[in-house]
Amino acid sequence: MTFGDEVREGFKLSFAALNANKARAVLTMLGIIIGIVSVTLMGAAISGLTNAFNNSISSIGADVLYVQKWPWGGGDNEWWKYRNRRDMKIDYADKIRRDATMLAAVAPVVQRLGTIKFGNRTANNVIVDGTTSDLAYVSNMSFTDGRFFTNVETRGDRPLAVLGSDVADQLFPNQDPIGKTIKVNGLSFRVIGVRSKQGSFLGMFSLDNLVIIPIGQFQDIFGTHFHPTIEARVADSKDMEDAKEELRGIMRKIRGLTPYQEDDFSINQQDLLTNAFNKIAAVIGGVGFFVTALSLFVGGIGIMNIMFVSVTERTKEIGIRKALGARRRTILAQFLIESSLICLGGGLIGLGLSYPLSMLLDKFLPTAMPVSLAIIGIVISLAVGVISGIVPAFRASRLDPVDALRYE
Repeated sequence: MTFGDEVREGFKLSFAALNANKARAVLTMLGIIIGIVSVTLMGAAISGLTNAFNNSISSIGADVLYVQKWPWGGGDNEWWKYRNRRDMKIDYADKIRRDATMLAAVAPVVQRLGTIKFGNRTANNVIVDGTTSDLAYVSNMSFTDGRFFTNVETRGDRPLAVLGSDVADQLFPNQDPIGKTIKVNGLSFRVIGVRSKQGSFLGMFSLDNLVIIPIGQFQDIFGTHFHPTIEARVADSKDMEDAKEELRGIMRKIRGLTPYQEDDFSINQQDLLTNAFNKIAAVIGGVGFFVTALSLFVGGIGIMNIMFVSVTERTKEIGIRKALGARRRTILAQFLIESSLICLGGGLIGLGLSYPLSMLLDKFLPTAMPVSLAIIGIVISLAVGVISGIVPAFRASRLDPVDALRYE
């Protein structure tokens, strides 16, 4: 008998054994099912969050620096030190633009929530940004319709507005918003542009629920006590660190700091958020891995026990087969195939349950179920089957045929 014939016979005997003990086989699979559901849902959540984060973080810009009072990520719990820092000022942008040699554009941005109206339609809790014409270059802004306001229009405090796509859809569902007059907290603005759709940040809040107006008009509506973020785009991303140091030096000069004083401002960039997210994802992945490993370990122990029981129950059968000439590897393959089939069945059932569960989970946080994750789930289930079955299978293959035939 060739090795291929032995494997085919092993599959036949394994299917017959599982069919004869359906309830036991299903109960044995439960540990594997729970483990595979855990690993796939964890992987889907991490994959979905990573995709959502990468899509969202692209709106920040890898080559954009943000000068602010507070550092991103909380600053190692030294909040009291950052709270006492001096606030940012709008005129910092002009001073930085005048002295910088490695920055392509600089814009101050102040932000507040407002109410936007057009006719009898109202959009509440809309983010209102006040800025200058340079923001279009800093954020590399694109438009589905219209344009951004110019430097002359910014300096003249013209009542102009650029809408995010959500606001445009809500206020102008069936008409072109360009040239229409909206009211921002009661003051009139003429719409000159609609920004391209940006999506949401981690699926939590929309980046398109936005109206952008000249910074002078913003101050007329909300007052001058709001402090800006200074956004600066680096001319060449390869010079990011040098540009950051140049910006730091300019800011220290603007703030009048001596060489012995530490910075009383923060220069934030995309990498800070990416590093913070990667740390959080690593912690979540570590906890998920532990839970998954524990579930699979318990499931593997259960399968090993059942296989020992199966070997004991079929001792006489093993003795007859060995007496008829079955080799050790044939017996070994039979029981390894049986344990692997149990785990593979549990893995496939687990994957079948994971997909609808991930769709349900997607309503609360972004998920993604790549094909590679399903392949990993199947490979893990097969590996658990082989590892759990190898000791009972080895024991079965080592049975003495004479002792096995006398077993009652």
